[in-house]
Amino acid sequence: MAKQDHVLVGVDIGTSKIACVVAEVGPGGKLDVIGIGKHPSRGLRKGVVVNIESTVESIRLAVEEAELMAGVDIRSVFVGIAGSHIRGYNSNGVVATKNGEVTLDDVTRSIDAASAMAIPADQKILHILPQEYIIDDQDGIREPVGMSGIRLEARIHMITGAVSSAQNLIKCCNRCELDVADMVLEQVASSEAVLSQDEKDIGVVLIDIGGGTTDLAIFIDGAIRHTAVIPIGGDHLTNDLVVGLRTSAREADQLKIKYGACMVEMTDPDDIIDVPSVGGRPPRPMPRQIMAQILEPRVQELLELVKVEIQRSGYQELVAAGLVLTGGSSLLEGMVDLAEETFDGLPVRMGKPQGVGGLVDVVSSPMYATGVGLLMYGNRYRQRASSGSVEPARHNMGRSASGNGLWQRMRRWFGDAH
Repeated sequence: MAKQDHVLVGVDIGTSKIACVVAEVGPGGKLDVIGIGKHPSRGLRKGVVVNIESTVESIRLAVEEAELMAGVDIRSVFVGIAGSHIRGYNSNGVVATKNGEVTLDDVTRSIDAASAMAIPADQKILHILPQEYIIDDQDGIREPVGMSGIRLEARIHMITGAVSSAQNLIKCCNRCELDVADMVLEQVASSEAVLSQDEKDIGVVLIDIGGGTTDLAIFIDGAIRHTAVIPIGGDHLTNDLVVGLRTSAREADQLKIKYGACMVEMTDPDDIIDVPSVGGRPPRPMPRQIMAQILEPRVQELLELVKVEIQRSGYQELVAAGLVLTGGSSLLEGMVDLAEETFDGLPVRMGKPQGVGGLVDVVSSPMYATGVGLLMYGNRYRQRASSGSVEPARHNMGRSASGNGLWQRMRRWFGDAH
């Protein structure tokens, strides 16, 4: 049995599924996945909790399944947060160094200056992600502490989320007797698991296609430059099939997973499938190509919206490493080919979790990208905590610039809500 203090747990609370991934931390910080729990999600819509009781029950069942497989008692978890309430901003802040040499205090002050911008009253800061530092006129600096200079400028990407959405996720976890160690934006977590450092340095777009939303993150020079959420996901494809095939949502989802394709030319017109009817009527035979005719326009629409968002960010010429698709809905047959067609020949690949051991065969699917990414984030978080470092590092996603952790933020959030 794994020791409790050597265990990390990531819970991906998605619109279509709750995935709980448990890993044991080995020598040198190596992660071995020892347990997985998955349960259909009931009670979320577009990444946001709309029914607390149903969400609590789904989380409990997924966690219990993971506990049984791993043989551990789960108490503390890292949770992913998503939804169309998420906002991303680029900002910069300038300070004068105190003694002609950059100290940790100077870095913290520059990030505080960059994050001192007006945000809506119902939004709170989730992450402050440093992009680069500029000392005097020298840009592109990643680790400024100890360098000589008079003027220090920090460039950051700040991510905010709705207070109520974060509170409801924490309430659901607490009702399952789980402590939330930290909350991480889902596409940031997924990037930990599926992107290589080379891709982040060269310039890459991560597209995480979930059940309720499609989450976007653009990395250039090793740092996040742009994030966005598009309120279309796999559930919209399922709803289109419900109407087009005149079947139930559950059956439509099963058909999508088993026979779905998003390019008509990839399907054989002689391929016939049985479509279950509703109201006790017998199943109907139907060409599989009809499913592709229903799915292709919706996926095309989604990819066009992603293309517009990338153009709006201004970084479309800088993503030389292309696109990485991940998330459960990216498994639809033909998704990579259609994306390559839509993005004018940019390289596109499927993003599967990498860098973990243990139950690799089970978690090496795009649907577990966020769950595994949460583990990797949690591992880094623990390593920083054990070394006593409060430096606002490039991966310091769960802390504000002044080093305050999740609970300080949450207390403020709950206090502001009263």
